[in-house]
Amino acid sequence: MTVTACRMTRTTIYLAVLALSHGIAQAQQHGVQPAPVADAVPGEIQQVAVTGTRIRSAKLTSTSPVSQFTDADIALTRAITVEDFSVKLPQLAGGVNGTSAGSDAFGAQTLDLRNLGQSRTLVLINGTRAIPFGFRNAVDVNFIPAPLLKRVDVLTGGAAAVYGADAIAGVVNFVINDKFQGLQTSANYRRAADGGAQKGVNATGGMALGDKGSIVGYLEVTERDRVLAGDRSFAGLKPTLRPGAGGNFVDVASGRAFSYTDAGQFTSAKQSTDFTPGYTLVQPLKRVNASTFFSYELSDAVEAYGRLMYSRVNTVGAPTTGQAPALLSGVFSINQNNTSIPAAVRNELTFVGGVARVQVDRSLGELGVITIDNERDTYQVQLGARGAVTRNINWDVYVQSGRSAESLVVHGDALKSGGAALVNRTNIFGPGADVSSIAQDFDYGDRVRKQFVSAATVSGDSSDAFKLPAGPVGFALGVEARRETGDFAYNPALALSFNQAAVSAPTAPPSFRAKEIYAEVLVPILANQPLIQNLSLEGAVRRSFYSKSLGADKAYTTDKVGASWTVNDDLRLRATKQSVIREPNMGEYANPVFSIPFNLLVTTARLRPRYQGDPCALGTGDAAQCKRFGAPAPGSYNSLDAAVLGGGYFFGGNPDISAEKGDTRTVGIVLTPTFAKGLSLTVDYYSIKLKDAVGQVQPVDALTSCYITDPRADNPLCQAVTRDPATGRIKDAYPVDRNLAFIKQEGFDIDASYKQNVPFGLPGKKISWQYQAALVKSYSIQKNPVLDPIDCKGRYGFRCSSDAVSLVAPAYRHRASMAWDFDAVTAQLGWKRVGKVKDSTVGSTESIGAQDYVDLNFSLRPSIAGLTVNVGIDNLFDKQPPMPANAAIFNTYPDTYNVLGRSLGFTVTYKR
Repeated sequence: MTVTACRMTRTTIYLAVLALSHGIAQAQQHGVQPAPVADAVPGEIQQVAVTGTRIRSAKLTSTSPVSQFTDADIALTRAITVEDFSVKLPQLAGGVNGTSAGSDAFGAQTLDLRNLGQSRTLVLINGTRAIPFGFRNAVDVNFIPAPLLKRVDVLTGGAAAVYGADAIAGVVNFVINDKFQGLQTSANYRRAADGGAQKGVNATGGMALGDKGSIVGYLEVTERDRVLAGDRSFAGLKPTLRPGAGGNFVDVASGRAFSYTDAGQFTSAKQSTDFTPGYTLVQPLKRVNASTFFSYELSDAVEAYGRLMYSRVNTVGAPTTGQAPALLSGVFSINQNNTSIPAAVRNELTFVGGVARVQVDRSLGELGVITIDNERDTYQVQLGARGAVTRNINWDVYVQSGRSAESLVVHGDALKSGGAALVNRTNIFGPGADVSSIAQDFDYGDRVRKQFVSAATVSGDSSDAFKLPAGPVGFALGVEARRETGDFAYNPALALSFNQAAVSAPTAPPSFRAKEIYAEVLVPILANQPLIQNLSLEGAVRRSFYSKSLGADKAYTTDKVGASWTVNDDLRLRATKQSVIREPNMGEYANPVFSIPFNLLVTTARLRPRYQGDPCALGTGDAAQCKRFGAPAPGSYNSLDAAVLGGGYFFGGNPDISAEKGDTRTVGIVLTPTFAKGLSLTVDYYSIKLKDAVGQVQPVDALTSCYITDPRADNPLCQAVTRDPATGRIKDAYPVDRNLAFIKQEGFDIDASYKQNVPFGLPGKKISWQYQAALVKSYSIQKNPVLDPIDCKGRYGFRCSSDAVSLVAPAYRHRASMAWDFDAVTAQLGWKRVGKVKDSTVGSTESIGAQDYVDLNFSLRPSIAGLTVNVGIDNLFDKQPPMPANAAIFNTYPDTYNVLGRSLGFTVTYKR
């Protein structure tokens, strides 16, 4: 079908829906006159806001499937940060979290729906956009105060026609309790059995402003301890060794080699040191959150409302180049008159003209491991006004401004240029040298992201003008304008350090503007008919105009068609079909191409999955293809030796990158059988098809494709990794952002709950059962149109990561719980399962079995009015993380599997 034909078809759909509503009104109302328009009376008819639509109506059921995590669930889990409970939601993959030391998110926590990537998940606060950070469109949800949440809605499938770009995998809407009344204080503490604590205090106050409105204030202080790899036995089982802290030395003239052990003993054996125990496994966090929400009736027809949210988050993690100490490496001139040279060393050196040339390979362990501090200040201000046009039609306008500012400082590095002087200033032979003369902290740089949004919506239903036999027609019409800017200033002095590479910022601050108009309509077709209690159709369309600081201006149309069929009180069916888009984020279209040393892909644990060696040298590559590209013979060199990988790893943005486009479909069933009071079951099928997906072809993917799975001379991925023309060894890699081919996923979401009276005369009042599951039916990624798609259903590893962040994609996850209510106690047993996954590495037969985590929680309500005590044990059976051969960092996948072990915690809350 041509583009023109598609547009005509979509236009026809919307015109047909509107015509249908008008025709039914004219043909079936039999002369009934429209109801008179009533005076505007705010609040006379309660309007219902539902995630997945902007239509507000007194009677509204969503065609889009939405799962919820309630405030009661949050309280029972004793959550302070969003991460505390988001890891339990089956629809969410790992994303960036507290274990992601070394990520360029620098301490943030992001959300990733269905392993489709953090930039494809739209995060909302009370239905409007949250402020992103850095150069991506991801949101640091540390900004959101978990104790103040009323619920969290997770919408399955795309929602671009309703909320705009980025809502490809779905939407996570954090609904704040902005109508809180009273005063509540809370203290929280949690500690893992093997070390690592989190604690916080918060206070919430809310009051009525006469009979005109209300105001809510919230203040919170949270602190999370640092957990080192040395605190967990699994993290150090396969250490990454570095040149010893005592040093390895070679007298260049004679070739004599000698070393010092970490204990300071002279030896001829080459030494290495494992610094892993000092690496950060869980990043420490200090956070202050302050928020206020208000609403106030300015007149009988107008209500003002707004919010001010502020967060300061301090974290200590690792720079993207890793945590290993600085390495003093090279040939240095040692002066004969250097009195600090030990006698044993002096006997090994050859002095010519009073100078000995010495090859030095020595970790500067005296400086400790390298860390990076990040202070992220985030605020968002929203001011709006709303009112009633009629009893059933409302208007709403708001402006929203936000800013996220990061200041980063690297600790533990040193001035590389100082090495030549250092070797003659102190005794570098052996551990414990005084290296303070070259030690230096480096300002990494500052990253600022700003967002300004203005929007106006008119929504309601047609009750004041006409009603169809099945009810009034719901609608929403609106406009939205959004401007976002980034200012990324990196310190050029980073290039003077041992371990940091110079980071290039865009030549001009990147920015983009989006101007959008949108419309939604909900048409009730039939009601109170045999087998049709209610049948309604829903349509939405959005026209978006984008202009960026780099690249051509673009315009897009996204749409949605949905249907909801309530058969009776027991059964409802629903379905949607939507088109979605995602414009490239600032990093993808504006970042310049810059590089880090290729050998960091071997020495830095976080980067190691991106390169698994040269297939030709390993003997796993096709012999003819290896010969065609001039590769050396199998076994001729160690392609995982950092010393022979002297090239660069070049990455960055691409101004020619285009938008991702796709389609999503959902079909669901909702069962609330009257014969089983208290039972609710929803099953929703979803399908997400995304073309021109933005991503990077990493060296491991390019080499595997070129030399193993598709060894053709014209395989385009062969150009993504080059070889040294003289030696044939691996040289450079070019994983620049580009439009790949497609990502496709389909599966099912299941949400079941059942509430019953306690049976068999047992003590207690109620028992509540809950089960939420995400099942993936198929998941494939095609990284280039000429290549075969990769089957990623139930896989782990870099090859099946859509964004190089979430690395485990199980075909099944669930969260199940049973809560038993007594008069003064609620006991809850929770069970989280992460299904079995297979290694995505070509040729591997390894797998990780299903992992089960059990939590036990109690909510105690003493006789003191307003006092609640929640206590619980997470990971009750102290389940340790799996340790596959092909692991990410610390011998496992911390983004998915619990690395803390069993932890005990409590929350004390008092409200009056």
